[in-house]
Amino acid sequence: MVNFTVEEIRGLMDNAARIRNMSVIAHVDHGKSTLTDSLVQRAGIISAQNAGSQRFTDTRPDEQERGVTIKSTAISLYAELQDPEDLKDVPLKVDKNEFLINLIDSPGHVDFSSEVTAALRVTDGALVVVDTVEGVCVQTETVLRQALGERIKPVVIINKVDRALLELQLSKEDLYQNFSRVIESVNVVIATYFDKVLGDVQVMPDKGTVAFGSGLHGWAFTVRQFATRYAKKFGVDKNKMMERLWGDNYFNPKTKKWTKVGEHDGKTLERAFNQFILDPIFKIFDSVMKNKKDEVMALVTKLEIKLTVDEKELEQKQLLKVVMRKFLPAADALLEMMILHLPSPAQAQKYRMETLYEGPHDDESAIGIRDCDPKGTLMLYVSKMVPTSDKGRFYAFGRVFSGTARSGLKVRIQGPNYTPGKKEDLFIKSIQRTVLMMGRSTEPIEDVPAGNILGLVGIDQFLLKSGTLTTNEASHNLKVMKFSVSPVVQRSVEVKNANDLPKLVEGLKRLSKSDPCVLTYISDSGEHVVAGAGELHLEICLKDLEEDHAGVPLRISDPVVQYRESVNGKSSITALSKSPNKHNRLYVIAEPLGEEVSKEIEAGKIAPRDDFKARARVLADDHGWDVTDARKIWCFGPDTNGANLLVDQTKAVQYLNEIKDSVVSGFQWATKEGPVAEEPMRSVRFNIMDVTLHADAIHRGGGQIIPTARRVLYASTLLAEPGILEPVFLVEIQVPEQAMGGIYGVLTRKRGHVFEEFQRPGTPLFNVKAYLPVNESFGFTADLRQATGGQAFPQSVFDHWQILPGGSPLDKTTKPGQIVEEMRKRKGLKPEVPGVDNYYDKL
Repeated sequence: MVNFTVEEIRGLMDNAARIRNMSVIAHVDHGKSTLTDSLVQRAGIISAQNAGSQRFTDTRPDEQERGVTIKSTAISLYAELQDPEDLKDVPLKVDKNEFLINLIDSPGHVDFSSEVTAALRVTDGALVVVDTVEGVCVQTETVLRQALGERIKPVVIINKVDRALLELQLSKEDLYQNFSRVIESVNVVIATYFDKVLGDVQVMPDKGTVAFGSGLHGWAFTVRQFATRYAKKFGVDKNKMMERLWGDNYFNPKTKKWTKVGEHDGKTLERAFNQFILDPIFKIFDSVMKNKKDEVMALVTKLEIKLTVDEKELEQKQLLKVVMRKFLPAADALLEMMILHLPSPAQAQKYRMETLYEGPHDDESAIGIRDCDPKGTLMLYVSKMVPTSDKGRFYAFGRVFSGTARSGLKVRIQGPNYTPGKKEDLFIKSIQRTVLMMGRSTEPIEDVPAGNILGLVGIDQFLLKSGTLTTNEASHNLKVMKFSVSPVVQRSVEVKNANDLPKLVEGLKRLSKSDPCVLTYISDSGEHVVAGAGELHLEICLKDLEEDHAGVPLRISDPVVQYRESVNGKSSITALSKSPNKHNRLYVIAEPLGEEVSKEIEAGKIAPRDDFKARARVLADDHGWDVTDARKIWCFGPDTNGANLLVDQTKAVQYLNEIKDSVVSGFQWATKEGPVAEEPMRSVRFNIMDVTLHADAIHRGGGQIIPTARRVLYASTLLAEPGILEPVFLVEIQVPEQAMGGIYGVLTRKRGHVFEEFQRPGTPLFNVKAYLPVNESFGFTADLRQATGGQAFPQSVFDHWQILPGGSPLDKTTKPGQIVEEMRKRKGLKPEVPGVDNYYDKL
């Protein structure tokens, strides 16, 4: 039975020191949902028999069918520490052994990493799951990087240890070496993204921040648990014992002394971790799997494990599951790690406030967030929308960082484009109801104080995907989330029956609400386009669109890749355009921006809202810009935050500031639709060299300047060796040695190339990393499986943009030229790219 009530949970919400908000993150198929089951089982929501196979947090039917988590799911659990003695080690002193764990199970497939970002934003700690056999993979690194970027503290569980024992039949020492390699790989990633404020968050078994176990069998342990058992036996301090049970420590049974040397009197000593921790586990596995019933019963009695009559009848894996689950319950190890080593909101918000809040760090809202103050002004961040059973309506899922959210409270709903003092992207409405998210169901709750995760009813009409709710007029927004994937694969959809068009339009709106990373728009040729992060992501989105959001049969085009337009060199001559009334002239040069700068803009390190002097310093010191130029960046584009810059290099031009807004509008328009194929531009720097303006303000209005600015930017691009950038996936493939040959054949056919391959120590698996153009990636998984007899497992994630090789996109005989021609045809444009003469005025 469920061993807590909503009232009890509401009672725990008031004490921030006893709350833990955490996400479970990992590579695909490393066992997140399976592990989460043991925590759900401990809370009494599911039975012990089903834990591990039910995957309670996979709430959608297609998640259960495919065995892949697609949406992140939140659940609130009531927890107690097994050993009340442990309360002394809780970082913030608490008086009672009762804790509230708000847990979010997130997807591991790279196509759904935006769900991980949304989950991380509202949590303070992360449980990183790593497979013993596969080790740290590409997606483990991606999610860990995202977590550290959000200042989230990690703890690690090495999962699937049963596979190492049953399938690979590793010896104790090999298993220990395997563990330390995995931990080292995780720590390398953590050290790479070190953040001074967060401090050293490297994970170590002897600190209690690493657990080992098997989610499927429902058992896990930490070194700390064994240290507690042995500390009593040896009569030493528990913390000392923990240090001895990991690393190069050996116990000599003859002299009854600990040493750092693995030999004594010519005899090899056994490592303490192997002797005291792995030995009992190996003995249980050995005696159960070899059907030595007497040995099993003797071990069970010695370890004080109580088996029922029915359980004693079980054999092999069934018996192994029961014995191990009772000997080392997974929930105990996980709860101990979370409660002792993950921060409570009261601790975490002190250092997370700077990365979360956009406004000044000393205003009322910032102080409320920093102190996690339930009586402060309300600051609530909505990170995603969760569809309800009521069709077309959504719960806004988010976290209260300051103040208290309650039903009926009137709030300011600030979207991502809101700027303080202005009225755009702002609604003032009341929250209808607040609810507690419990996996596949919700529970009504009266109010929710700071530091907790909640669902809101009735504000889904005013927010698209995410936003900030506050009660204070002076509050700035909480920062918009940065996704590690971008929507690069798109398909167009149309209805089979013309009468259903309004349903499709409504369905597309709902779809873009329900997923943090999907993009839906209407192209110039009138097509409805859906863009996603990869094939699987798009497939799931379109299935949802057809079955749920629109509910009408659809026709779906083949997948199409989004390209970007760029330049390969500097404009050969300065481009000049005259305004329609011939009274104003703009002179512009285009040049490449540089990949490093573009990447930093896309990662948000160089941002349009930064202080212009600080930004200029970064550009001058790190990227060799001239400081004067760097201070005179007019804007970023497209959409005011893309990786193209407009730089003012003019000297002493009269009335220049009066046309700035018009030129910027022209720049946003031009960078959104480039001259070659009307794709967005990327990585271009436009320098305004000179401007001649009419003395009378009437003759230099927006109508004269905006089209002129657009034309001159197009002309300068065409004069600077235009190029097409294509998106490239980083593919990580795991494959046994005998199937390696097949990979190279498939990659060569698809213009991919391998840049790294290494064997996983202790396993027959090879890890191959390769770059593969997104355009060639459709059907790649199927081809790869065919070529390797189903033995290769690819995982692709968008990595970078590269110039499409093969010549100029303006020449129809080249590959880029043909791709441009196809794009123009698809968009309903003339097949020829307009020449420079169409935009450029002769002097």
